[in-house]
Amino acid sequence: MITASPIVHTGAVRPDPRMIAPPAAISRSETGIRLADLVAAFSLATDLGLGQPMEHALRSWLIASRLGARMGLEAEARQDLFYVVTLAWVGCVADTPDVARWFGDDIAYRRDSFGVDRAGLPMMTYSLRKVGVGGPLVHRLRLGATLVATGGAAIARGFMSHCTSTAQMALRMGLGDAVADQLKQVFTRWDGKGVPAGVAGEQIAPTVQLFHVADSVEVVHRTQGLDAALHLAQAWRGTQFAPDVVDAFCGTADELLSGLDDIADWDTAIVHEPGLQAPLTEAELDSALEAMADFTDLRSPPRAGHSRAVAGLSARAAELSGLPPDDVTTLRRAALVHDLGMNGLPATILEKPGPLTPNEVERMRMHAYYTDRMLSRPPALGRIGAIAALATERLDGSGYHRGLSGASIPAIGRILAAADVFQAMREPRSYREALSGRAAGDQLRAEVRAGRLDADAVDAVRAGAGQRRAKRLSGPAGLTTREVEVLVLVARGASNKHVARVLGITPKTAGTHIERIYSKIGASTRPMATLFAMQQGLLDSLEPLDP
Repeated sequence: MITASPIVHTGAVRPDPRMIAPPAAISRSETGIRLADLVAAFSLATDLGLGQPMEHALRSWLIASRLGARMGLEAEARQDLFYVVTLAWVGCVADTPDVARWFGDDIAYRRDSFGVDRAGLPMMTYSLRKVGVGGPLVHRLRLGATLVATGGAAIARGFMSHCTSTAQMALRMGLGDAVADQLKQVFTRWDGKGVPAGVAGEQIAPTVQLFHVADSVEVVHRTQGLDAALHLAQAWRGTQFAPDVVDAFCGTADELLSGLDDIADWDTAIVHEPGLQAPLTEAELDSALEAMADFTDLRSPPRAGHSRAVAGLSARAAELSGLPPDDVTTLRRAALVHDLGMNGLPATILEKPGPLTPNEVERMRMHAYYTDRMLSRPPALGRIGAIAALATERLDGSGYHRGLSGASIPAIGRILAAADVFQAMREPRSYREALSGRAAGDQLRAEVRAGRLDADAVDAVRAGAGQRRAKRLSGPAGLTTREVEVLVLVARGASNKHVARVLGITPKTAGTHIERIYSKIGASTRPMATLFAMQQGLLDSLEPLDP
């Protein structure tokens, strides 16, 4: 029977206070987003980095959870089990450059490793088949000789780096030392031949024992069927897998693996776990999103810090544009995760020094869709994801993944697109050097002339980057932040009384705001004001739906 982990469980789910960036005034209000929601979303990105379909990790958790229940896993460890299984492969993001250096397409290398015994001769044989794939024969032979001569030391170092990075992610997410320590055992083996060396048998946390079996059998069952999953579990019993976990799995495999495709979304599954229900505060959400941003950028060294920089620049530009504070906050959060879908792209594309092939271009364009898909639920997170996916849309319809154009791209998305382009040009890429701030600003203006980026958004981004003093600290037509809020409400049919109630002002004050707005934008009727708001991208359809 599985009992509680020998690692002390703290139950901590709060981020390190040093990571908290938002003002203290908003840090304690709840967001409606659970930490489990964010981790589940990030696990979808990790699935793509493994070459697996999205929700591999979540399906593995369902298997591990069912198996743990049958083996008597204590309730206190069930919360840890979710985070161990869904975060176990996060380290793939951090070790991508090293894996690509040895094996070329990092995603293909990981994808094909499922079902391979990750120790001794089987692992060495597999690695020699993959070493230097895509490179010249001489290069492949040189790498293979080094791999053999060092006894696969590079692979062991990669495993250790992976575990360290994964544990760091858990700490950044506020999960505490208990979960972090368990994640350091991801590459252990029952026979002690894994990493860290010598950790074996009952020294391995029960949650990790369950992960080992569930993670592998999910892939094999999905791709080869039940018999193949049973065969793998029995073949690795006592070596890679804990014997009692294998026995429990084989005894009830049909039940454990049934209905995995019937789970509509992760909320259907995690709603039954009381330890996963607590919503994040505003400060905790920001801290977790920053962790996701930092780890996403690790896939490509030249992109290190890109997401944070875009978030800061977007927020400054939104403030200069007179957007309401709530929109500024949402934009900053969306910018932090706008590249989450990059986890689905191999390093061979991200770091390619020459032009991409048509197929590679198409794969690159998919990353915005992945971002949108990963962050599509719950509704509060869905709004962040919908905005994040706008980073690659262009006013002339040439962007992706939806091919939006003109007024269908809200102001908040126009700013994100301009900030993303500017920051990317300020960073080196495998096919070019980093541009100076002035050159990047000139390129932004060229994009405006070509009709791809919005002129006001570009002006705000350039001002936010400190290139020149902003002409105004206001919205379009000189509207103040408050007037923008009033215009949006009026355009959506609000009466003076409704505007007053929503904004906490008197109806008389609301009427005064409306008069000034009409005067500034040259409107005399509500339809004219609505058209202006639409043309300026102030009305979006990205609000979360009521549950």
